[in-house]
Amino acid sequence: MSSVHRTFYLGNIYATPGALAAIPHEEVIRALARHQSGDWGDVDTEDQQENEYALGRRLRLWSAYHSRTGVKFWIITEADRSATTVLLSSEY
Repeated sequence: MSSVHRTFYLGNIYATPGALAAIPHEEVIRALARHQSGDWGDVDTEDQQENEYALGRRLRLWSAYHSRTGVKFWIITEADRSATTVLLSSEY
């Protein structure tokens, strides 16, 4: 998790059918808020550092989370900040 909370524009928010079926809406909302604040969830240190680097350079950002039932899902914000997508890791 980032020690400095930064926010960025999410753009249009999308979710895949698989994510909508597997993850409760309130968990998606909570994960989007974490993602937008710079809490990258369950990514390794290298990926956290890549996201921190990407923040100021308008590169793609991605986070990984697990639902309460253990479903792994990702949130990806495009480099131009036009869109953010919630998807299951198996759907990438």
